[in-house]
Amino acid sequence: MAFPGDFIWGTAASAYQIEGAACEDGRGPSIWDIFCRKPGAVRQGESGDRACDHYRRYEEDVALMRELGIRAYRFSIAWPRVLPQGRGTVNQAGLDFYDRLIDVLLRANVTPFATLHHWDYPLKLYEAGGWLKRESSDWFADYAAAVVKRLSDRVRHWFTFNEPQIFVGMGYQHGTHAPGDRLAFTEVLAIAHNVLLAHGKAVQTIRNLSTAAPSVGYAVAANEVAVPASDGDDDVRAAREAFFSIVKTDCRNSTWWIDPAVFGRYPEDGVMLFDSAMPSVGSSDMSIIRQPLDFLGINVYSGRFYRAGSNGSPEAVGPPPGQVYTASGWPVVPSSLYWAPKYYCDRYKLPVIISENGMAGNDMVDSDGGVHDPERIDFIRAYLRELRRACAEGIDVRGYFLWSLLDNFEWAEGYSQRFGLVYVDYPSGKRVVKDSARWYKDVIASNGSVL
Repeated sequence: MAFPGDFIWGTAASAYQIEGAACEDGRGPSIWDIFCRKPGAVRQGESGDRACDHYRRYEEDVALMRELGIRAYRFSIAWPRVLPQGRGTVNQAGLDFYDRLIDVLLRANVTPFATLHHWDYPLKLYEAGGWLKRESSDWFADYAAAVVKRLSDRVRHWFTFNEPQIFVGMGYQHGTHAPGDRLAFTEVLAIAHNVLLAHGKAVQTIRNLSTAAPSVGYAVAANEVAVPASDGDDDVRAAREAFFSIVKTDCRNSTWWIDPAVFGRYPEDGVMLFDSAMPSVGSSDMSIIRQPLDFLGINVYSGRFYRAGSNGSPEAVGPPPGQVYTASGWPVVPSSLYWAPKYYCDRYKLPVIISENGMAGNDMVDSDGGVHDPERIDFIRAYLRELRRACAEGIDVRGYFLWSLLDNFEWAEGYSQRFGLVYVDYPSGKRVVKDSARWYKDVIASNGSVL
């Protein structure tokens, strides 16, 4: 059994995690550049200054995609590379890089999917008040305009943000990611509201300025997908309720970030829980945030099991004996890639793209010069079988982007976790194609029938 005939098979990466060239060709500093210099913020004091050197080696990396039969590539554009001050004068050299990258992708028959923001916020804007300032949404719209005007003759597929609940929650509430702030929850929700406004304005900008007819989406983290402990109706209902409920005063949920974008309102349980911390909402805000979307991107890695308790309420179930974990410590729960698209499609009535899925491994170059990662093959196979099951049931899943093309800088974990299909020797920059990459090539060529 194969996937739908027009299914999109791709891989993904983000600018700060792979590009390097942090101080070259006019790029301005981002909050991650500064956070990485904060003692103890990043494992072993590592940074994305050089990363995978993709800025110089992009042609080599695209050649690898072509060799592996990759059909689509989800990448992000570095805001401070395009606008070094975050606003104002456009750095044409920065846009030139993405121009070249897109042209090389198209020559390799790889369809570009561009993400406007994958966490590398311009430092100068942060110093000017950042996402706390209401006008930050206009700054983002202006940045989007500069990118769309230059690239939309060849880029048709756009994501506005990647995982806003993660960069807001970890960056501004818990302080474990850039910029490392620990703000009052009132301020965190104000930031979240301005990010949502920025999303809406960016969608408007893409639709208004695109040369080619655009397809616009928004990538959110599914976090730990609530998986039913059994196929019983009560457990399924309880798991769905757990997944969409807001029960903590933090950002790690789906509905706070998607309901406004799709329905034009904040979810009632969150409004009640957050109470006096609620942001100020202008009369036209929700109409700005709620813009038509062509798809919803979801990043799925893991899950947690739930059952219906004695009173019918959701009850978390501990991991089964012998639960397997990835090198990042995340439990391997393949059925999360069935339930997540099912939940989202049922609730939001939008096509879904799996914008990230993959695993960190303790990969190493063997004595024969290869990188043998059978555990990654087993992981992807198990997850994709569940995704294929969703497609077979009529769930509208349009594509799958494996995270990641290359081993890369994994945020606060530095270079300790390897997610790539291609091994990167960071001191030399040498690329080594892993066994999983060659296996994924066969998956793509067969449209998933070899799983």
